[in-house]
Amino acid sequence: MLWTRHLVIVYMYIISVGLIFLSYWSNVSAISVISDGPSLLEDILSLNMDRLLDPGGVALSILPHLLAQWLMGVIFAYIHLGPKYHFTQKALPFSFLMPLLLAMLPLPTVVLKHSPAFAAILPLVLSKIALWSSSFDVVKTILNGYSHARNFASNFGISALIENEWQRLNVPCVLRAFWTIRLTEQLISLLVASDVPLRFAATFQNLLVSGCETLTAVLGMTSIISLICHYIGKAFQLFLLSEDYDEDKSIGTVSAILFYILALQTGLTSLSPDKRFVRLCRNLCLLITALLHFLHNIVAPILMSLSAARNPSRKRHARALMVCAFLLITPVGLLSVLWSRHSPSTWLLAVTAFSVEVIIKVLVSLATYTLFLLDARRQTFWEKLDDYVYYIRAFGNSVEFCFGIFLFFNGAWILIFESATIPVGGAIRALMMCIHAYFNIWCEARAGWGVFMKRRTAVHKISSLPEATTSQLRAFDDVCAICYQEMTSAKITRCKHYFHGVCLRKWLYVQDRCPLCHEIIMNQDGPTGGKAGGNDPAGGGAAIDNGVEAPAADSTGQENGNINGQGSAVNSYSLTGSSGSGPSTTSADSTSSSASSSTNSTSTVSSSGESSTISSSNSSSNTSSIISSALPAVVSSSGRSHLSVSGFRIPNPSSVMSTSTASSIPLPSVGSISTSLAAADSSTNADRPHHQPRSSVDREILDGLE
Repeated sequence: MLWTRHLVIVYMYIISVGLIFLSYWSNVSAISVISDGPSLLEDILSLNMDRLLDPGGVALSILPHLLAQWLMGVIFAYIHLGPKYHFTQKALPFSFLMPLLLAMLPLPTVVLKHSPAFAAILPLVLSKIALWSSSFDVVKTILNGYSHARNFASNFGISALIENEWQRLNVPCVLRAFWTIRLTEQLISLLVASDVPLRFAATFQNLLVSGCETLTAVLGMTSIISLICHYIGKAFQLFLLSEDYDEDKSIGTVSAILFYILALQTGLTSLSPDKRFVRLCRNLCLLITALLHFLHNIVAPILMSLSAARNPSRKRHARALMVCAFLLITPVGLLSVLWSRHSPSTWLLAVTAFSVEVIIKVLVSLATYTLFLLDARRQTFWEKLDDYVYYIRAFGNSVEFCFGIFLFFNGAWILIFESATIPVGGAIRALMMCIHAYFNIWCEARAGWGVFMKRRTAVHKISSLPEATTSQLRAFDDVCAICYQEMTSAKITRCKHYFHGVCLRKWLYVQDRCPLCHEIIMNQDGPTGGKAGGNDPAGGGAAIDNGVEAPAADSTGQENGNINGQGSAVNSYSLTGSSGSGPSTTSADSTSSSASSSTNSTSTVSSSGESSTISSSNSSSNTSSIISSALPAVVSSSGRSHLSVSGFRIPNPSSVMSTSTASSIPLPSVGSISTSLAAADSSTNADRPHHQPRSSVDREILDGLE
């Protein structure tokens, strides 16, 4: 857990202590050789070259010990003293050599026997001094590390601390190096022990079996599999020409966790070699199906973005479709091979369920992609598209939900009848089944039912509104104020405003007030008019949710949300319409969400030149907001202007604008929206009431006059 520079210091001191014991053992061995032979000092003084140069003599036998002792003394002096104390530093090599030098002299045997212990006194004393002087630094380092970890965890969380330490210690690289060295050693052992050439299949099987014998070895194999899956994901990203690759949610990380959980569930390390290889292959098949799911999660959003593009690159379309074809062919081929070679079992049923689920998800994505592609190239608004997409995704997610229930019962069968001999694996499987039952079954069913009920309520409300006739639409001659698209059909609210039925249905997911005047759409018992602006005295207060619960921030509560609450972003299909320069593509999702904060009756228009802005004075409520591109701007050169969108007229700017709280945001111009300009002098504008809200009767009169 230490930093690299601390680790180097620790390892150096450990080596120095090891050198003391190695020196003692070398001195004892050399003294035993000298004591059994003739006197070495006498041979040196008499220059007896025959015995000195004898290969089996004493001189050549202790020469390696002399060199080793000198080298160990130099290393020990470098570690402990460095350039500080020159006398002690130069004396340390002679301290290591002292027993051998004394053994050359004609000394008593008792002195020679205890000389190695006396020679180790000085190195041991220096080691104890170094340990004592460093003990305070050790305690300080431990306390600083604990304080750093505690502060990091309190600021960023335990998971962030674990991830940071995991990356700092480079654990995956260490595990990969360990597993590679282990398999290399096993391969060398097989090559040395075998007298005949090794067969590739048998050797590969032996290496895989030995590579998952222990939990640590399984961790090493997991790191290798994680690296392989990571680069597979990167390869598909590069092939799809996509630069969006989230390292925090990498395929490699999820694949590694999945493989290790499967190894623990099935008790991989406790099986015999033959059964272990079979179980490892089955786990890898499950991992391949999971990898196909991950690849679908990569290509699905790319398909959705390509379907809404007006001038996309055909190469990107072709690449995405090729990946989808691969995701269709691979599970079919895998299932055909497995069912032809294996009898039905719980494992095979699980693989089949995962593979069929991949096929259905890819087909749903392709069907949605085709619908969006057709809609992006239409020149008119396709009102039924929303229903088609909902039905397709509801079917796909319903099938996935049924497969989730099937896998739960399949896991329960394995837990009861097949995991009796694996207590730890059975406990882990039971825990994973509980997690699966809660998140993938209960939560998905509850979220899907909530989406269904919201859609059902909205459809019921829309069906109760009158349908606009052809003559009414011709007289109206305007676009839908929610999506800015031409209206071939429309629903008329109680406040006499026209909207697309599908746009109004999405609006009802958020609230049940009119997007333009805040009149309650479905309140049958309330009065017809008089409260267009809610509680805001200026008539344009915040949008109030009256009975319809606002959905969550994700896609589960939207129109195209899937039936079990999980899927891609909703309402992302494009809508085409005429703008100033020709057909343009906008997102129905953005237009629907933009309408969630409707413009109020006190919005005013101000501009200079060609840049127009819309201002809002809503000082009584800070929750009210103005949505960009909710209304087009109309500017009058005489200083007084009004705006008509779907039959609703905006009052004069000077009569409602509050200079203290007014804010302005730029709005794009929309060429297909009808506008009208009126002029009057400034005195008339100043005489208009400041906060008088218009009732629905007034609006009807004004609409008739217009």
